[in-house]
Amino acid sequence: MRPSSNIDIPKWALRTLNNLYDIDRKLRIYGDAGNAIRNVEQIKEVFMESLQLFCEDPSGQKFSETRADLEASIAGIGTENLVVVEVIKPILRLGSQAYSQVVQKGVVIVKSQTKREA
Repeated sequence: MRPSSNIDIPKWALRTLNNLYDIDRKLRIYGDAGNAIRNVEQIKEVFMESLQLFCEDPSGQKFSETRADLEASIAGIGTENLVVVEVIKPILRLGSQAYSQVVQKGVVIVKSQTKREA
C-alpha cells in the first residue's frame, strides 16, 4: 500500500468533498425544506463512481491516540473514554468502502464521555 502522501488527488476534488460534507451537515442540522440532501448525495455518488473518492464522518466514534486517520483537539478536562463530538473536516478516502486509503485525515474535536452521557 502506498502512503497517502503519494496519492495524486486533484485539490479541487478534495475541496469540493469537504464543502459537500459541510453543506450536508448544515442541511441536517437546520433542515432541508427543498430536499437538497438528495442532490448532495448524488454528487457524492459521482465522486465515488468517477474517482473512487468518498467521505467518512467519524462523529460519535471512539477516539484513541493510535488512530492514524484523525487529528484531534481535546475539549474539556478528561482524557479517558474520548469520543468525537465535532467534525471540522471529514476523513476522505480513496477506494471502496471495504478497502480504502486515507487521502485526508479528519480534523475533529473529542471530549471525554462520562457514563451519564453514554
